[in-house]
Amino acid sequence: MVIMEVGTFFLLICTFAVFPTVRLQEPPTPNITTPNITAPNITAPNITAPNIKDLVFNNFDFAINLYRKISSHHDNNIFFSPLCVSTAFATLSLAAKGSTLSQILTGLNLAALERKGQSELIPQLFHNLQGNITQHEAMKLHQGTALFVQLNYEVEKAFSDQIKKFFNADVFNVDFGKPAVSMANINEYVKQRTGDKVKQMVTSIEPLTQLMLLNTIFFQGDWEFPFDPNNTRNDRFYINKYNILQVPMMFKEDKFYITDDDEMNVRVLRLPYLGGAAMLIALPDENVDYTVIDDEISADRFQKWINNLKKRKLEVHIPKFKMEQSYPLHKILPDLGIENIFEDSANLTGLSKEPGLKVSQVLHKAVIEVDEIGTRAAAATSVGITAYSLPQIFCVDRPFFFFIYHEATNSLLFMGRVIDPTDK
Repeated sequence: MVIMEVGTFFLLICTFAVFPTVRLQEPPTPNITTPNITAPNITAPNITAPNIKDLVFNNFDFAINLYRKISSHHDNNIFFSPLCVSTAFATLSLAAKGSTLSQILTGLNLAALERKGQSELIPQLFHNLQGNITQHEAMKLHQGTALFVQLNYEVEKAFSDQIKKFFNADVFNVDFGKPAVSMANINEYVKQRTGDKVKQMVTSIEPLTQLMLLNTIFFQGDWEFPFDPNNTRNDRFYINKYNILQVPMMFKEDKFYITDDDEMNVRVLRLPYLGGAAMLIALPDENVDYTVIDDEISADRFQKWINNLKKRKLEVHIPKFKMEQSYPLHKILPDLGIENIFEDSANLTGLSKEPGLKVSQVLHKAVIEVDEIGTRAAAATSVGITAYSLPQIFCVDRPFFFFIYHEATNSLLFMGRVIDPTDK
């Protein structure tokens, strides 16, 4: 005789896409005046009154913790959105109680921001951060939260109201008993929210699924000073000294912000996007193992890089790359201490009084494409290079790290590691 205890399943999905947009008109002449890169420093959290800077600081270190757990499983490319993951679990924190809540906050590195009797404090900080990031009209970043609920399943009104208030969440009723139809509806929602880039987020649904929570981020980024596609050439990329590839390498000669971190043996380049975001590329010196850098990156180090950026004349060579990465975070997050939420002992009574509610899966899918996206005229109108001043060379021809962040707050939106630019 077999006795099977039936529980209620809850599927949590994080998904996002980062893609450049194509300009339909010739861009204006770039103005290479000193950009506002002196955003408020990421400083250690304030123990009395947590604010956006505290959230940004803690979320960066969560990102690095999660990155290290992912990288411990393989030596391949990595790309994910820590903001997407932390927002999804911040949403769940409104429903979690007891050890389930404490594990979420500790795993997200947010426990220091919690205040007794202020359960809405951390969700409010996420809400404030989102408003700060999207207040610039040119910032083409769209973040969305959606809760898909089984027909006739009762969700606590307080939870539904809170996720709408703090995360502008959409709530939909679906029939998970018809998996083909519900999957089609959910995938269509994700497809629309990610600019048609993430098309098959859900490939199967547990028959006992009652709820599905999604968080999506879609970022469209045009370089502030685009690369000229006519200058892109195939060149060598050294995965290691034994494995050398030919990759399409973008080229631009101009003035860029750069710094050298001699303690870590890494050079850092800032590439600004239109609308107040930027990509920071961290390139380990030649003959330096990139895995050594893993252990040294932190919120403090990231802030130090930004503070030390100086404008220099450079030849910049960067590979084009495109990645699509998927991570079963329900298998990774327990290594960060988030375990209870996946077990029968999970306490999500703030979401529903139905017994046996737990998260069955956390799926995170990430898509990015980096290319020139610009016109020849835009490249021609940038600040000229005088013939007698030879520029330094910043050649990204070996494994590197990159961070896409919101400059006004220094909030990390996405991060990744490129080992092989041709590995999609």
